[in-house]
Amino acid sequence: MPVFAYKAMQANGAATEGSIEAGGRQDAARTLEARGLTPVRLTETGTALTTSARAVKAPAVTKGRALFQSKHVSFDALEDFTRSLSSLLAANVPLSRALTILYKESSNPVASAKWKELHDFVIDGVPLAEAMNRSPEVFPRVYVAMVEAGEAGGFLDVVLAQIADFQAREKEMRAKVISAMMYPAVLLCLATAVLIFLMVFFIPRFQTLFAGFDAALPMLTQVIVGISDAMRNYGLYMLAGVVAAVWYGRTWFKKESSRRLWEAWLMRTPVIGPLAAKIAMARFCRMLGTLLGAGVSLISALSVSRRSLGYQTLVDLVTDSTERVKKGEALGASLADCRALFGGSTLEMIAVAEESGRLDQELVRLAGVTEITLDRQLKTAVALAEPLMLFVIAGLIGTIFIGMVLPIFTIQDYIK
Repeated sequence: MPVFAYKAMQANGAATEGSIEAGGRQDAARTLEARGLTPVRLTETGTALTTSARAVKAPAVTKGRALFQSKHVSFDALEDFTRSLSSLLAANVPLSRALTILYKESSNPVASAKWKELHDFVIDGVPLAEAMNRSPEVFPRVYVAMVEAGEAGGFLDVVLAQIADFQAREKEMRAKVISAMMYPAVLLCLATAVLIFLMVFFIPRFQTLFAGFDAALPMLTQVIVGISDAMRNYGLYMLAGVVAAVWYGRTWFKKESSRRLWEAWLMRTPVIGPLAAKIAMARFCRMLGTLLGAGVSLISALSVSRRSLGYQTLVDLVTDSTERVKKGEALGASLADCRALFGGSTLEMIAVAEESGRLDQELVRLAGVTEITLDRQLKTAVALAEPLMLFVIAGLIGTIFIGMVLPIFTIQDYIK
């Protein structure tokens, strides 16, 4: 009899894992539900063993899987899967057969196992969106919501193609941001290393030089020497404090209330806030236009697109606008309160496009124009950040140099 490894949710919300013998996946799912468990993942691991063999072999398999099997599916693998599944469905290949082709042809064993898991759920009658929703570590919520809309409207292949295009643009935008920040990040790391070297290894040599003279050191020199002594004597404690602060910050950031405070502060930051809002606006407009172009209703498209904003404070604003659209208000007028996202000219263009029936095209065009503007602003910001960082680094190193040279003149006066 086949053996299925399962992951399920208990009635109290706790997750549990184990294995079960059943005649098939449906029998295994029914058995788990009879035990009060909600199946999250069911994977066939083989046939049942004898009691003695199970006692010997099962732990080894479990340990091996836990130690060596990664559940991570790369962004590129997900993009390839989305585009390939869209092409197969557009060629009128049945969904179950398309998933079979994808998991058999995948060269990535982790991705292949995940696609097979989707196939097994679909074979059991689970909708594709629900099957994807059971693997949130692979399929983001926005991805699942778009698939759900495509399944409901009967144009899943079109939505998947749009998702693949959206993923490609997101990847390109992410690559631009990373490449723009690469040089400043490297420069900051090198500057930090140089300052640590000066404080820990260079300044103590001057302290030895000054120790033989009974002269008072200038205030600047005393401050620099004090910082150097603190770094040499308590450097490990400082490092542990930084690590603890980072860990506490990550824990604090996981709370919804804390995250809202952080987002509110970020949006008020002079340069970073407007850039973050424009990135969110471009993502929202492109996804909304994409869904409308694929035939999704405006209400459903808004419900899906608002999840792509990334900031809960902005999601709340668009949620209020969605409620106004449900009451019959025009989209342009309902977004008027979202000034953090949309300017007056943008709202006017949306209103005109809505009246002329070109809303989907105009939203995609706005996203493209905004992305071009963002690219230019990022390049300008990086171009300004580089000399600013060089100026700050030169100022810090120059201050240390002056602080070490001043005592030399003081000692000369003392000797005279």
